[in-house]
Amino acid sequence: MKKIKPLLVLAVILFAVTLIVPSVLVLPFSEEKVNGKLGEELKQPVEEAQSQEASADAAIDVAVFRAAKEVIEKVPLEQYLVGVVAAEMPADFEMEALKAQALTARTYYVKQMLTKEKIGLPEGADVSDTEFHQVYRSDAELQKSWGKDYSWKKKKILDAVKATSGQILTYKGEAITATFFSTSNGFTENSEDYWSNAFPYLRSVESPWDVGTEKFSSENIYTVKEFENRLGVKLGDAATIGKITERTAGKRVSKVDFNGKVLTGKDIREKLELKSSDFTWERKGNQIVVKTKGYGHGVGMSQYGANGMASEGKNYKQIVQHYYQGVEISSAAQSLSTITAKK
Repeated sequence: MKKIKPLLVLAVILFAVTLIVPSVLVLPFSEEKVNGKLGEELKQPVEEAQSQEASADAAIDVAVFRAAKEVIEKVPLEQYLVGVVAAEMPADFEMEALKAQALTARTYYVKQMLTKEKIGLPEGADVSDTEFHQVYRSDAELQKSWGKDYSWKKKKILDAVKATSGQILTYKGEAITATFFSTSNGFTENSEDYWSNAFPYLRSVESPWDVGTEKFSSENIYTVKEFENRLGVKLGDAATIGKITERTAGKRVSKVDFNGKVLTGKDIREKLELKSSDFTWERKGNQIVVKTKGYGHGVGMSQYGANGMASEGKNYKQIVQHYYQGVEISSAAQSLSTITAKK
């Protein structure tokens, strides 16, 4: 048997140590690294989901007809909604009211796009920037209007839009006609009391939050002659102006009899340019003083009412489901896909 030389044994031992020691030293740190990496991998899907939680509105561009310039501008849906909410509701309103407005604005757009008729729009336009559809202001216009308050107002409204991203209001699975207005007289209107169509979700509901707000009361004064000319009636010298013969479910004037000529409250409101069709009047010499309660047509969501509800702690879902009876808040994904396919 051959003797193993001591030097050879020592060399083998040293070689083995050089292999084992790094493994022993690295093992705890490798384990820590593995655990840390595993933690990162577990976090990654969440972080990716958050970073990719890009607005569901981002995939669509809206072709807005800018009426004053008579041009069509294409803007992302999210930007369009910010411009609508900013134009239609004060930025200092409660956040939940702004969310409700954002939801109605998106629903209005979706309904408009799914409806074939585009009355009053030039070829290639989806909506106008006027009250005929929804009032819209560009970012440059908002900067000019808001001045030093631009940053916080823009952020607040953008947050409201993002909070409702991808949501619309539906009734039996269909996007609703999400009408809204400024201030009620304490009640909203049934749709058929102001327009020709009766919608089951546009029913008269109480809205006590509007009473006493800044746009609740107003007054208009006309000469007798101007009053007669605007309405096409003759009053003569009698103190009686006209007899209100019928009121709506929302307590507004439905019909008035002027010595046999009957006008609707809507007719009178439009011809006299009144804030509301809930009015009273009084003749004072050669003048007629007309006082109104509320501001707007009264159908759908009251904006000041929504703000009042929000200030009492109601969220945007509770707000819209009060003003739009029997509706659901649904995903807009399918509707937006349909719109995208049509473009």
